[in-house]
Amino acid sequence: MPVVTNELAYVALLFGLLVLPKALQRIRIPAAITCLGLGLLFGEGFGLFREDPTVHLLSTFGIAALFLFAGLDVDSTSLRRGAQVLIEHLIIRALTLSLAAFAIVRLFPLGPRAAMLVALALFIPSTGFILDSLGSLRATEDERFWIRTKAISSELLALAVLFVTLQSTSPERLALSGAALVAMAAFLPLLLRFLVARIAPYAPNSEFAFLLMVAVIFAYATRQLGVYYLVGAFLVGVAARRMREQLPRLASDRNLHAVEVFASFFVPFYFFNAGLGITRDALTWRALSIGVAFAVVVIPLRLALDIVQRRARLAEPWRKGMRVAVPLIPTLVFTLVLAQILREQFALDPSLFGGLIVYTVLATLTPTFLLRAPPAVAELDLMPAGGPYAGPLAPEAAFVPAAATTEVSPGVASPDERDGRLGPPESGLIPPAARDAT
Repeated sequence: MPVVTNELAYVALLFGLLVLPKALQRIRIPAAITCLGLGLLFGEGFGLFREDPTVHLLSTFGIAALFLFAGLDVDSTSLRRGAQVLIEHLIIRALTLSLAAFAIVRLFPLGPRAAMLVALALFIPSTGFILDSLGSLRATEDERFWIRTKAISSELLALAVLFVTLQSTSPERLALSGAALVAMAAFLPLLLRFLVARIAPYAPNSEFAFLLMVAVIFAYATRQLGVYYLVGAFLVGVAARRMREQLPRLASDRNLHAVEVFASFFVPFYFFNAGLGITRDALTWRALSIGVAFAVVVIPLRLALDIVQRRARLAEPWRKGMRVAVPLIPTLVFTLVLAQILREQFALDPSLFGGLIVYTVLATLTPTFLLRAPPAVAELDLMPAGGPYAGPLAPEAAFVPAAATTEVSPGVASPDERDGRLGPPESGLIPPAARDAT
């Protein structure tokens, strides 16, 4: 391919990933789905960017930044606040995964390890994706708290199950891999302290670069362990958040926002690269029927489990439980990662691979249409007046510009000046409008 053609192809790619998804959000198509479709179109339709090292590198930055952002959002104080409900939630999730894996073994020609990965792909929400889109939901602070903490706790369980499943080919491998992961976790705080104490004073405002590069390095390290990039990046985010009091600038709200912006730029390349990996043999009527069957069975089951648990534990009406359960349905990132692992390491049948793709697309579209929360809200920098929830589950909200809600009177300290962070102290959450204002 001539050089000029390569340049034009990359220009078209940048336009397609950075502009077109924003336009299609107006008709309620999530940007991630658009990028996935563009990958399928460019790769299978035009034969472009297949095995492209530049796209692969950019996609790695995207997935690492997304899980770094998810790790930075792991607030142990918030998790302890809802500990009893979250423990029950995780017990229910673990039992559900076990039963689902057993059913998958009976329905498909898969071994127990592959069946458990399929179960994870069906039942575990994609925390990074959910946190990234949380600003577009017209939810109350209490609802945002439960969405955030349930997604994070589910992902912690999923990463542990993923690690054990992939490394359980033998007791020796599991022990060695576990020891390597523990060693990485022990070394990580020392590395972060060294960078901040010894290098940052001579390189002002370099904390974000340190955080990102360490996340990428650890992501590649866990990739070599056979548990993909996401574990290492997530581990760095968790470690940085736990060191927030010792190294406040490392996991500051400003850095958290910077990671979110970085991820929002590079994550489209991950979805695009995932779309490039979808081949014709996965685009069959059988794959479509498997994906639709998964969606018809699994999505209502997941909704029912969350709603019933919240009604029994917190005495919530089903409509309020629905407003927490529906945003937890998307599995896009986690399913794409697991589908790729299943295809590479377990020779997954193309029809089942395609079925997982169909399922995760339907699951990702579910909150958009059930809650009628327009994806463009976040980009328009609008927020609900008084925090009402819109959609079929609640009355329509009146919207006002976010700037009008964050105005600070002369002589009055802003929220970040008062206590060094944004958001209600008791929740540990950052309201989207306030976060955007930074």
